[in-house]
Parts: sequence; structure tokens; C-alpha cells
Amino acid sequence: MRACSWLMSSLALVAAPALAQAQLSGSDRAAAFRAAGFKQIGGQWRNCDAPKDSVYTPGTIEQAEDLNGDGRPDAIVTEGSTFCYGGDEVGFTIVSKQADSTWKPIVASSGVVTVLKTKGTAGWPDLEIGGQGFCFPVQRWNGSEYRTLRYQYEGKACKP
Repeated sequence: MRACSWLMSSLALVAAPALAQAQLSGSDRAAAFRAAGFKQIGGQWRNCDAPKDSVYTPGTIEQAEDLNGDGRPDAIVTEGSTFCYGGDEVGFTIVSKQADSTWKPIVASSGVVTVLKTKGTAGWPDLEIGGQGFCFPVQRWNGSEYRTLRYQYEGKACKP
């Protein structure tokens, strides 16, 4: 039973980006990638100019939903490479569809982003930015940018 549970969780993680990308139209997917600074090269969306012999994971839309409650989609775009993102191995950009149908970058960083239930200004969720170590920043939107609010590990306060 335990192995089956692990397998189902693993399949869900693999399927999540495909499902997220399917939730956006083709033109919105392309616009979201472009807003995040990506270019389509050889059938892959790339932001990082990693050497050909390095380990690289092309851009993908990990999550596509209305994160801030404004009725328009937002997307979390990720890419993996130690060459570009160091020991964190992954970078992300959150982009948001605007009222005029253009896409705008909201925040970009290296690390693994986790969307939290707590919220900042204009309904934007707090973000935990995971990486190396055991104490991660939690950032909150202040109306113009994400700023570090506190640090936590497994939901408990910590000091970096």
C-alpha cells in the first residue's frame, strides 16, 4: 500500500505541469513564457543558456490558476539548471495576465516556490522560496514587489 501511495504521488507530480499547461490556451502559454523572459529554441522554452553538456530541464508551466483572485490566470514558470541557478537547481517566475490580455512578470527567483494560504496586498499569496538548507524565506506582496516577511522550516519560525 505504501509503494502504491508513493507511485500515485509521483504520478501526480509528473502530471501536474502537463495539466497546468493544458489549462491555458496555446497563445496564453506562449505569452506567459515570453513574459517570464523565455524564448522558444528547438521546441523548448528556454531562459537559461546552459551548456549543451550540462543537466538542464526546459521551461514548463508548473501551475496555472488565478493566484490573486482577480479573475485572470497567473502562471508559475520553472526551469532547471545548476549552471544557471546554482545549488538551488531551479528558477521560477510568476507571471500574471492583465486586464488588457498582456502578461506581466510579478516575481522571479532561484529556488523552489511554494504558494502558501496566507495573503498579502491585492490577494497575492505568500511564497516560501525553498532551496539549500533548512530555513527558507517567506515573501509577501506589498503592492509593488515581493519582500521577505519571515523565515520558516516546515511551517515553524527559524533564523537563517
